[in-house]
Amino acid sequence: MRKRTKAREIAMAILYQLDVSEGSLDELLATYWEDHEVIEPEIKQFAERILRGTVQELPSIDAILTKYADNWHLERMAVIDRNILRFAIYELLYMPDIPPKVTINESVNIAKKFSLGESGKFVNGVLDKINHTEKPRI
Repeated sequence: MRKRTKAREIAMAILYQLDVSEGSLDELLATYWEDHEVIEPEIKQFAERILRGTVQELPSIDAILTKYADNWHLERMAVIDRNILRFAIYELLYMPDIPPKVTINESVNIAKKFSLGESGKFVNGVLDKINHTEKPRI
């Protein structure tokens, strides 16, 4: 598995935990890194970059997600899908060094791997609309 793919999977898992628990990002990261000591520094750095940025921009990311997820309220989305979309929106809008096609493809693949049957199509549709409509924030 590629390093950035692994980092995105970690980001999805930690965002999921943050979404359903009372813990802080720093607490969840500390626990995760303690439990997974063999993770390469590159993977850790990329995962933390995505996570910290996503959490920092979460209100604006959720507003964008709500705007483009036609007929879906955040609370009704599958938790995994919601958090994949959150970090992917962060990448699309705040990480210009990553090509949008890479972000979308990786996110769709993670949705197919970890979520429900139609999740890949849902994630692809939302991210494609955002990519063609919203301007990068940086």
